[in-house]
Amino acid sequence: MRGRRGDRMTINIQEHMAINVCPGPIRPIRQISDYFPRLGPEGVGSGADPQAQLSPGAGAAATPSLTPLALSPGAGIRGAGASEEGAEVDSYDSDDTTALGTLEFDLLYDQATCTLHCSILRAKGLKPMDFNGLADPYVKLHLLPGACKANKLKTKTQRNTLNPVWNEDLMYRGITDEDITRKVLRISVCDEDKLSHNEFIGETRIPLRRLKPSQKKHFNICLERQVPLASPSSMTAALRGISCYLKELERAEQSQGLLEERGRILLRLTYSSHRRGLLVGIVRCAHLAAMDVNGYSDPYVKTYLRPDIEKKSKHKTSVKKKTLNPEFNEEFFYEMELPALATKTLEVTVWDYDIGKSNDFIGGVSLGPNSRGEALKHWRDCLRQSDVTLERWHTLTSELPPAAASFST
Repeated sequence: MRGRRGDRMTINIQEHMAINVCPGPIRPIRQISDYFPRLGPEGVGSGADPQAQLSPGAGAAATPSLTPLALSPGAGIRGAGASEEGAEVDSYDSDDTTALGTLEFDLLYDQATCTLHCSILRAKGLKPMDFNGLADPYVKLHLLPGACKANKLKTKTQRNTLNPVWNEDLMYRGITDEDITRKVLRISVCDEDKLSHNEFIGETRIPLRRLKPSQKKHFNICLERQVPLASPSSMTAALRGISCYLKELERAEQSQGLLEERGRILLRLTYSSHRRGLLVGIVRCAHLAAMDVNGYSDPYVKTYLRPDIEKKSKHKTSVKKKTLNPEFNEEFFYEMELPALATKTLEVTVWDYDIGKSNDFIGGVSLGPNSRGEALKHWRDCLRQSDVTLERWHTLTSELPPAAASFST
């Protein structure tokens, strides 16, 4: 339909969209990347006509590799007879497995010394994080479950590289066989920024149950993206059900008398037959609970041999500032005959020092005839083997001994 000369022709919006957007027959778009030429073993070159590749008739003889399987989502151009070396990897799989880089490291669990040795060797092909196309990477270690600051270990930062070499040995102390069965080591690679927050590159998580005592295990694996935890409001019904189940399980464990773990302490016991007394060595603590707002504590250790009506058996170590893994290496001596010592109980408590208010109780452990597990075994071995130094790790619990409540200063 034509209008008169000088008249302005009006077209409604439906006709306008039909003319501009739909000039011809509509073909279904299987995949956006099909519009772009891709290299493959069948000779699909960069000069191939993308429309010819999409047309079912035209160009079929020239591009026999574009079969219906090749055009299916996520299949790339792998067709019959395509080799693995020439096949194109799906972009999402490639980004999740190789674009973040790979990390090489060794793990060794020394059962005799209760230590976990982590040797961070090198990384390759890390994701660029800075404007210069490079990164300033470092590696962080965390033991899960557990407080992050209590068990965080960190390597040095390598500047301006995507292929850093660290060759650093990091060590966790106080690791027991129980930890090996239930804990997971999280290894994350980050980019250090001096003017802003450090950026996350990738991570990997290794269940410690994969390790065998006293056998070094080598790892060379791809980094993965960090999976964010869903907020409670966005949880699905299944996740909410699991959360409720875990809470009920936690209440059941607490009702059965299981106490909250507050860290570890390494004690050294020796009964000296020459000096006729017990020598108690406070070596170190590991993974203590944080009691201050800065995420750390100012810990010190007290020992008490009860019953002691006169309250003269208390000893106290020095205070270590702002740490969750303090090293003391201090010794105390209790002069006492062996038969009398067999009726006593050694109470060891760890406290957080605070200025101007009461000190906070972190955790404690009791070694005596009424103890259980490793504490009872350590105490009995000490009394049976005179002049032999026995050094063992013990778990600190949240139970405050009655006799220690009056010694919080």
